[in-house]
Amino acid sequence: MLAAAGFLLPVGRIEPAVFALAGTLAALAVVVALVALKRKRVDGQLYRHLATFVALDAAPSFTTDGEGQLKYLNRAALDRFGPREGETLARALSEIFANPAAVLFRLQNRAEGHGAAREDLVTRRGHVRLSVHRIGAQGFLWRLEDMAERATGGRGAESISLPMLTVSKTGTILFMNEALRRITGERVKTLDRIFTDLPIRPGEENEISGVDGPVNALVAEVEGQGGRREIYFLPTRGNPTGAHDPTAFDRLPVALLRLSARGELREANRAARGLIGEQQPGTALSDILEGLGRPVADWLHDAMSGRAENRPEVLRLRGVAEDTYLQVMLSRVYEEGRTGLMAILSDATQLKTLEAQFVQSQKMQAIGQLAGGVAHDFNNLLTAISGHCDLLLLRHDKSDPDYADLIQINQNANRAASLVGQLLAFSRKQTLKPAVIDLRDTMSDLTHLLNRLVGEKVELILQHEPELCPIRADRRQLEQVIMNLVVNARDAMPDGGRILISTENVRLASDLKRDRASVPAGDYVMVRVADQGTGIAPDKIEKIFEPFFTTKRPGEGTGLGLSTAYGIVKQSGGYIFCDSILGEGTTFALFFPAYQRGAEEEAAPEAPPPARRAAPVGQGVVLLVEDEAPVRAFAARALKMRGFTVIEAENAEEALKVLSDRALAVDVFVTDVIMPGLDGPTWVRQALKDRPNTRVVFVSGYSEEALTEDRERIENAIFLPKPFSLSELTATVQSQMQ
Repeated sequence: MLAAAGFLLPVGRIEPAVFALAGTLAALAVVVALVALKRKRVDGQLYRHLATFVALDAAPSFTTDGEGQLKYLNRAALDRFGPREGETLARALSEIFANPAAVLFRLQNRAEGHGAAREDLVTRRGHVRLSVHRIGAQGFLWRLEDMAERATGGRGAESISLPMLTVSKTGTILFMNEALRRITGERVKTLDRIFTDLPIRPGEENEISGVDGPVNALVAEVEGQGGRREIYFLPTRGNPTGAHDPTAFDRLPVALLRLSARGELREANRAARGLIGEQQPGTALSDILEGLGRPVADWLHDAMSGRAENRPEVLRLRGVAEDTYLQVMLSRVYEEGRTGLMAILSDATQLKTLEAQFVQSQKMQAIGQLAGGVAHDFNNLLTAISGHCDLLLLRHDKSDPDYADLIQINQNANRAASLVGQLLAFSRKQTLKPAVIDLRDTMSDLTHLLNRLVGEKVELILQHEPELCPIRADRRQLEQVIMNLVVNARDAMPDGGRILISTENVRLASDLKRDRASVPAGDYVMVRVADQGTGIAPDKIEKIFEPFFTTKRPGEGTGLGLSTAYGIVKQSGGYIFCDSILGEGTTFALFFPAYQRGAEEEAAPEAPPPARRAAPVGQGVVLLVEDEAPVRAFAARALKMRGFTVIEAENAEEALKVLSDRALAVDVFVTDVIMPGLDGPTWVRQALKDRPNTRVVFVSGYSEEALTEDRERIENAIFLPKPFSLSELTATVQSQMQ
């Protein structure tokens, strides 16, 4: 067209350009034709090679163009589908599964992007795998492979004599093998044409419609991919297991229950009735036994599905006054054409009681550790608060307007310290100063205070055994225990009554086991505090020794009185028990080991240690080691105000670095016990190797037992518990200078 235009145009400048463009396009057309011819020749060679390669493949193989037109079929494809020249692959495959066009389109798109793709399909003849590979620019090689390794749903299922079918999640039957078709007489499309009663009950006998009438068959169901299920049938004739002998079942020495698949009682033998009592058939197991934290119905469902079979569970028996626990193990059984459960029972009450005792002991120990840790941190805070308050009081006299405010801070800090002391008492980490005491003298000295506490409505009576044995305890803490018990007794008698405090010697010939505790045999001094109050409910008596547990109204009690008493008694080596009847009163019994004077006390007293040269008041060098900065700041200022030279260290490592200077003279180490890195006793023992005559003051928010437990005692060392005041700190350091 461009050449013709060049001839028709008038002679001018544009004519040569038109002829040049026409020649260029003609040359380009020749090149394109040659390239297309070459590509066609290459594709033809590739197709011929592929045809030779797949000609004898046992799986049907096809080649198609980009539009899906069939180009080549190997021998297996011709045998299965016949000649298909000019047709599409989708039409050929429509004979074996529905809607092949969507599958082919999906696979071809994947092959164009990745070079190959495959997918497993369920067809009328079973499971097949359709794969595709891209060849050349516009060609595709398809391969249809029967998944013969599957023993279900395909030719493998046709060869077995066990009737089976494959069904979709919508209930459409995708495949029936020949064995099942012989029973039904034809190929059916839906499950309701086979089963007379839906839904299917796997593991049980189901009735199916046969060509010669109803047939009973045991049904098994296997979940497949994509919601498909494979259902197998085992035809039965009569009762496969035979009737059981009820008398033999009843005589078995093992407690057994027969349950339905839904967990309803069918039968209980004599041994089982001895544990659970007489129960009516049809009663649900969940109405007989109660799950501990998990519903019985959920456990039964797991047992029927096989997830909890032969796995014992501990359950509580319902409808009995005392807690009775049974260990139950379930097993699936098949009897009289029905699937059910067999339950094996055993009494687990004693085991559960021991477990509860252990859990309670662990809980109390954990609460004690928590209380001790909280108390330690609070003691550090209170030391800093009360200490700096003492420093401020030194600079203010009573006429100062701020003096009253400072006194309030100091008093409330002391009240907080008393509360923390109760937490330490419960956790058994407070500092006790035990001594040999006679409870008769202690009670006599305490009577006046107790009478003031109980008031005029309550009568306080004391009774003592004449020859009462002494005990070894901290007198001040023991008085606190008695006061707490008396105050609780008074509050339980708002209309008045009588409180009896009695003491007596008790000899236990054997261990006394009660209330999750065991008192070893031996001689004890028992203290009883009994009232005529409202009593304690049985469900609350196990919690009364827990900190912050109280039955009083808000503002009437902190819930620390009994927990403090519990901690002091236990730390003193004793035991405390409570008996209570609602509406009649409560009695607390305290057992303390009777003190036996040892031979060492009869020996002559040890010679006093050699006296040290008395240091002038307010003179000396103190190495202060404390990781809490506020406590360290207060202690350093307090000691400096009394004239001591103070060297501060944040931790043990810094203290040892300071002491590496041999020319430095230090009179007293004042150190915290618990610190990051090296603790107080560890670094002090290292330092005393080079400075053996140095005196030591240990300070801690824990008790002195935390210092001495599992550690050898350090000579010339004393203990100062936190929180301490300015005067207590300076007096303690000064005493070590003597």
